[in-house]
Amino acid sequence: YVQCFCKLVKGLVKQHIDSFNYFINVEIKKIMKANEKVTSDADPMWYLKYLNIYVGTPDVEESFNVTRPVSPHECRLRDMTYSAPITVDIEYTRGSQRIIRNALPIGRMPIMLRSSNCVLTGKTPAEFAKLNECPLDPGTFVFKFLLPILAYSVKSSSAKEHIPSVWFLLLIISLDLQAVLLLLQSRMLLAFVSNILGVIRDHQKLVNTFRIMRRAGYINEFVSISTNLSDRCVYISSDGGRLCRPYIIVKKQKPAVTNKHMEELAQGYRNFEDFLHEGLVEYLDVNEENDCNIALYEHTINKDTTHLEIEPFTLLGVCAGLIPYPHHNQSPRNTYQCAMGKQAMGTIGYNQRNRIDTLMYLLAYPQKPMVKTKTIELIDFEKLPAGQNATVAVMSYSGYDIEDALVLNKASLDRGFGRCLVYKNAKCTLKRYTNQTFDKVMGPMLDAATRKPIWRHEILDADGICSPGEKVENKQVLVNKSMPTVTQTPLEGSSVPQQPQYKDVPVTYKGATDSYIEKVMISSNAEDAFLIKMLLRQTRRPEIGDKFSSRHGQKGVCGLIVPQEDMPFCDTGICPDIIMNPHGFPSRMTVGKLIELLAGKAGVLDGRFHYGTAFGGSKVKDVCEDLIRHGYNYLGKDYVTSGITGEPLEAYIYFGPVYYQKLKHMVLDKMHARARGPRAVLTRQPTEGRSRDGGLRLGEMERDCLIGYGASMLLLERLMISSDAFEVDVCGQCGLLGYSVQKGSGTHNLLSVVQLCQW
Repeated sequence: YVQCFCKLVKGLVKQHIDSFNYFINVEIKKIMKANEKVTSDADPMWYLKYLNIYVGTPDVEESFNVTRPVSPHECRLRDMTYSAPITVDIEYTRGSQRIIRNALPIGRMPIMLRSSNCVLTGKTPAEFAKLNECPLDPGTFVFKFLLPILAYSVKSSSAKEHIPSVWFLLLIISLDLQAVLLLLQSRMLLAFVSNILGVIRDHQKLVNTFRIMRRAGYINEFVSISTNLSDRCVYISSDGGRLCRPYIIVKKQKPAVTNKHMEELAQGYRNFEDFLHEGLVEYLDVNEENDCNIALYEHTINKDTTHLEIEPFTLLGVCAGLIPYPHHNQSPRNTYQCAMGKQAMGTIGYNQRNRIDTLMYLLAYPQKPMVKTKTIELIDFEKLPAGQNATVAVMSYSGYDIEDALVLNKASLDRGFGRCLVYKNAKCTLKRYTNQTFDKVMGPMLDAATRKPIWRHEILDADGICSPGEKVENKQVLVNKSMPTVTQTPLEGSSVPQQPQYKDVPVTYKGATDSYIEKVMISSNAEDAFLIKMLLRQTRRPEIGDKFSSRHGQKGVCGLIVPQEDMPFCDTGICPDIIMNPHGFPSRMTVGKLIELLAGKAGVLDGRFHYGTAFGGSKVKDVCEDLIRHGYNYLGKDYVTSGITGEPLEAYIYFGPVYYQKLKHMVLDKMHARARGPRAVLTRQPTEGRSRDGGLRLGEMERDCLIGYGASMLLLERLMISSDAFEVDVCGQCGLLGYSVQKGSGTHNLLSVVQLCQW
């Protein structure tokens, strides 16, 4: 049923697409109608009238008045806005003649992907592949490259009243007829006539009648009615942006949706809209939910129940829905996973190899999770996974696994566990200037002795652009660009312009780690400037300090990488990929992770996936019986032998597969040290930040520690000599700084004086 709902409403993004479609098809015409006629005070007979307005499909102008359709992928590559022309039909007067012009362009509108005017709408997966787009991309975003225009932000100081964009019907509830009559006779009601539309004695009858009419289709399904007994009011809300969820209607302790309805839904005779129109399902917002008694399961329905949840797991969103057995975890751990799930590496789309993004993290060997949920199937997480099934041994090993650190198997890393690809791009534009000069790409500079390119230009081709497949090191040139020294039009009366002089402004690679040139693209952007884009690739394997996480908020860094010969192994000869310290379980109370290991182990032995859906999923008892059937321990523990001593361990070890995510926080991107480097001009202190090769600040708290310790010379060295020390003459009488003046001739005749000295 949930799958049918998601299919009908286009996943979870229908509201965004419908809102954009309504704007470009309906609202923009209403705006035009409100401002359709333009007149002139100078000529009362002249007017201009807008007859119609249209938003076309995205295109790009090849030359004057020659356009062609454009795809989102091409706009991404060429740094162009994915936009469509806005055209109007107008009527105006020229003298006594009335003229009508059709399809007159007046501007461009950025187009939301998958909207009615997008080229991707209605395409098959094969057509998506031809357009270099991923069919799993839900769209609903607009990419627009900002123009270099300085915008001014003006804030008005006048008092404003923020009027909410909501209309509601407010009715006063009163069971006392005399009080109602007194209120009706009062003139104070006139002050609230814009909001209060009437009074009613039997408020529940109004609410019930309203809901019957909504279920019959006379009122829009998203209009809600709710009662507030403390304010003695009935509110009717219809404003946009409210979160509404579908619920099954319960009548006389029985749900309106029966097994027969579900069979018709499975056979395709019904869809979700049919359930709405027949009054079997309705939408409720937050206010109306307060008036309803909603049951989570069918067997919990009682005489007060008004609605039934379609599926209990729909209480959770996309991020929380990825967690297996979340109802067995402490709630903060689920919250942590909701944040870390967005930082996990994986696959971003079927077209990831064709993109040139600013920064892209990809996992080399992503895998489906062995323990999945219904949410994972609904959002197609299995087709674009973000993690790997790691064999985990829950045991202590060597002391390098304290504070949630993980011990990794070196042989697993050699086989590709946790290996990732980091893609970055570099770009260069070649502009044409107003004085008819333009940027150039020069060839590589040759060494005078060897006649080979110098080291900085080693990776350049003869055209001055780096070649694909080359290894690039720090400060090497990617594009040998030169620009003219004079880019403005010469003044009138100046001499005849000579051959322009050029200066080198190369695009260089900046990074402590070497990269490889994946691909080079040469094109042009919207300003008709040549655009050169390079995609740089780094392949990284896990190292000490890299961050990993399971799907239960159990995060930790790699503390040690151990050769496989020293790793423990079970009686079937399997070595774990990860060793996890058992002290991470008691205080975190992530029982869901323990169950995931059991279910994953049983799934591997049976050759099938298990479900860990919230408030359901595979039962622990059934999973344990599967383990016994295959000859394993009921509790998931194994007989493990030490790889160092060759002797059996004294305890049985909890051993099995757990889905682990590699997060984007890698030590290679954060490691920083400095001995000497650049300083700020104003303060003479070292710059701040890793990107600027900055220093590490000795702050106030560190200073206090050194003061308490009595390390006076270290304080002098850190805070003065190595920071911002400089020499200056100070007047011994007044204490003011002196400055040097010339006395006589020669460089040795300098005298430091303080002219303002009062002594």
